[in-house]
Amino acid sequence: MGGFFGAVSKRDVVLDVFFGVDYHSHLGTRRAGLIFHEEEKGFQRQIHSIENTPFRSRFEDDLAKFAGTSGIGCISDTDPQPLLVRSHLGVFGITTVGAINNDEALVERYFSGNDSQFMAMSSGKVNSTELIAALINQKDTFEEGIRHAQELIDGSCTLMIMTEDGTLVVARDKMGRLPVLVGKDGDGHCVAFESFAYHKLGYEDAYELGPAEIVRITPSTITTTSPAGDKMKICAFMWVYYGYPNSNYEGENVEVMRYRNGAIMARDDREQGYMPEVDYVAGVPDSGVPHAIGYATESGMPFGRPFIKYTPTWPRSFMPSNQDVRNRVAKMKQVPVPELIQDKRLLFVDDSIVRGTQLRETVDFLYESGAKEVHMRSACPPIMYSCKYLSFSSSKSDMELIGRRVVDQLEGEEGLAHLNEYADSATERGQCLLKTICEDMGFDSLRYQSLQGMLEAIGIDPETVCTYCWNGEE
Repeated sequence: MGGFFGAVSKRDVVLDVFFGVDYHSHLGTRRAGLIFHEEEKGFQRQIHSIENTPFRSRFEDDLAKFAGTSGIGCISDTDPQPLLVRSHLGVFGITTVGAINNDEALVERYFSGNDSQFMAMSSGKVNSTELIAALINQKDTFEEGIRHAQELIDGSCTLMIMTEDGTLVVARDKMGRLPVLVGKDGDGHCVAFESFAYHKLGYEDAYELGPAEIVRITPSTITTTSPAGDKMKICAFMWVYYGYPNSNYEGENVEVMRYRNGAIMARDDREQGYMPEVDYVAGVPDSGVPHAIGYATESGMPFGRPFIKYTPTWPRSFMPSNQDVRNRVAKMKQVPVPELIQDKRLLFVDDSIVRGTQLRETVDFLYESGAKEVHMRSACPPIMYSCKYLSFSSSKSDMELIGRRVVDQLEGEEGLAHLNEYADSATERGQCLLKTICEDMGFDSLRYQSLQGMLEAIGIDPETVCTYCWNGEE
C-alpha cells in the first residue's frame, strides 16, 4: 500500500518529515522518498529503495543535504516517488497512495498523441504518480485537476502536493478509503495517515479530512478549497491489520478496536458452542496479538505467547528479495517458548488469513514444537476478492486467496455464484469451507470473525466502511 507525511512551518521541518515518514514504514516495503523546499535552495529530492534496508538507515546520510520549511515524503509499495513536476501550474512535488486499475486505458485515451510520453518503470508500466500529475495538469488549477483525476481513476487516489511557495495541497480519495489527518504545533502544520506519527513529534490533532475533500495548508491556516463528499468507504483493514495501534481513524482507536473485535469473536464462539477448552489463547505476532488479548479476556482463558518473532535483524520493512531466503528468514524469525507449547492446547488469533502459506508453516512449526492442539481464529471474514482500491495484499489473482481456492476445489465455477454463502459460517457451504481449510492446514478447529462482528468492533456506521474484499460490494 503506502503512506505519506508532510509538514509546512515557520521553522525547518527536515527532521519532522524524516521521522514522520519513518513512522509510516509499516505501510510499505519497496520505495521511499523525500522532497523539501527552501527559499534559497529551492526543491531538494531523494528517492531510495528500502527493500533491503529500512527507511531510517537508508535516508540518514541524506539529512545534512536537506533544508526547508516545507517538505513531503512517502513510503511506497509501488512507484518511485515523490516526483517533481514542471507544468503550467508551476513546479511542484507530488506523492500519491492508492490504486489505478485503468492506467493503460487512461494513457491510451488522454496521452496517445505523438507529443506525449511517460517514463516507464522496469515492469514497463507507467509510474502512477506521474500519470496522476499529468491528469491534474490538464486543468487550470490544482483543485480542478485533482477532481478530474479522481473522477477518471478506477480505483482510488489520495495525494499531497507541495507548491513552489511551500503550500501543501492535500486531497483525500473521493470515497475516503484512507484516512488523512492534520496536526498542528506552535509553528505550523503537518499531514499524516497515522496520527501517532505527529503526536510523537509534538503536534496535536487539528483536522481530519472528509472523503473527496481538498485542503490547502500553510504554517498558519487550513483552508478547504473543495468540500467533502457525503459518501465514505474507509478501508476496514486499517483497523484490523494495517493501522498502527496508537492511531485513530474517524474517532476510533486501532488497538481498542482490536480488543473489542477479539472479545466479540469469543462472545460469538461461546454463544454458538464453538469455544474449545485450551491452555492458552495467543496472537500471531504482531497485529494478531491485540485481537487475541480481547478473545482471552472475554473467554476467561489465559493469554500466552508460545512463540516470539525475532525482529532485530529482520523486521518487516526489509526482507530479502530471494524467495528461498525469504522463506528461510520467516522460519528463523519464529522462536518458540517450549514451556508454553509442549503438550499444550493452543488457540491462535491472526489478523486475517489471505493466502495461508505462512500460516501453514506456523502451524507445522507449532506441532513440531510439541503442541497438542492448535485452534485458529481469523479476526476478519474469509477474503473472497482481491483489493482493487488499495492493493493491501500482494495477491495478483483472486485464485491466490485461500478462500477462493477452496471454493474452486469444492464447486469450480459454480461456486462463484455462492461466494457470500461460503463466507458465512452459518451456512452449509460456509461449514464446508471451514472443514476443508481445517483439513488442509491441520487446525483442530477454525472460525472466522463474521462481517457483522467486525463492523460492530469498528464502531462507526457500517455504510461508511469498505468491505469489498469480503463481499464484493462496491
